[in-house]
Formats: sequence, C-alpha cells, structure tokens
Amino acid sequence: MLTHVVTYAPEEPVHDAAIEDINKEAFGPGRFTRAAYRIREGGPHDRDLSFVALNGDYVVGSVRLTPILVGTAPAMLLGPLAVRPAWKKQGIGAALMRKSMETARLAGHRLIILVGDEPYYAPFGFRQIVGHQIEMPAPVEPSRFLACELTPRALKDVQGRVRHAGVDGQ
Repeated sequence: MLTHVVTYAPEEPVHDAAIEDINKEAFGPGRFTRAAYRIREGGPHDRDLSFVALNGDYVVGSVRLTPILVGTAPAMLLGPLAVRPAWKKQGIGAALMRKSMETARLAGHRLIILVGDEPYYAPFGFRQIVGHQIEMPAPVEPSRFLACELTPRALKDVQGRVRHAGVDGQ
C-alpha cells in the first residue's frame, strides 16, 4: 500500500494557483454563484488562519478562513475546504479543519460559520444555525448553514447580514 506523506503549512501566495485548481476541480464553475463566494469577493481571506496540505511542494488540499461581520459581530467564514480526489479519505480535510480552527481559537476568534454538510462538520463542533436572525447575501439551504462557537455562547445575540469584515457601509 502506498503511503502518502503529507505535511501542513500556512498558506502562502505561491500556493494560490494550486488552490484555485483544487477548488475548480472540487466545486466547478457554480462556486462563483454561491452565497459564501459572494462574501469572499468582499476582500481577502486571512492567510495566517488558512492552511495547505502538501506532498513535498505539491498542494493536495487547502482550507481558508475569511474575516466577516454578522451584523456588528466579528466572526470567521470557513471555506473553501477542498482536497484533491486522489488524496481524499485519508483524513487530510479533517487535519486541515483542526489546524485552522485551533489557530483561529488561539488568535482570539470566537465564532466560525460555514455553508456545508452537517454530518461532515458536526464532529468539529458545527451545528445548524437555528433561531438566529442571520442573513447571507444569497439564499442558503437552512440545514447547511452551520456555526461553531470557539468560546461558550459566542453565537448569543449575534444577528444581521453576513459580509466581509473589510466591507463598510452595508
């Protein structure tokens, strides 16, 4: 059995083209119409909280965290998380999740939201956002709108429209 050697590192600008290829492969052209992508258009992700999985210099997976505001409350938007098909089912996505979430928590972030499948993200602490008045910039299936409180009660009283933290006047 071939064992893939994978290391994890903070994302660097040199990884951008490979990450775009992975995201194109994983999500196709429809990714540009999704609510989360609209938020990411508002500004850059946080490279200090975004990571790549590497086999040598070859990027096999990545995860990004983007600073957002939910109303006036600061939070992070997780995604995209993607792993090249030949490298799936080896725990790479889970390792990237753990690395980015722990780094965000240590940096003082309290809340992460994402749009994704709850069965995959629930083991990391993500739950459906229910009973909150949080609005994405485009329709999102409510069962796929998830949050993880990095500190207790971080979601309490959070409400409003989700936007990139660098976008003013919205």
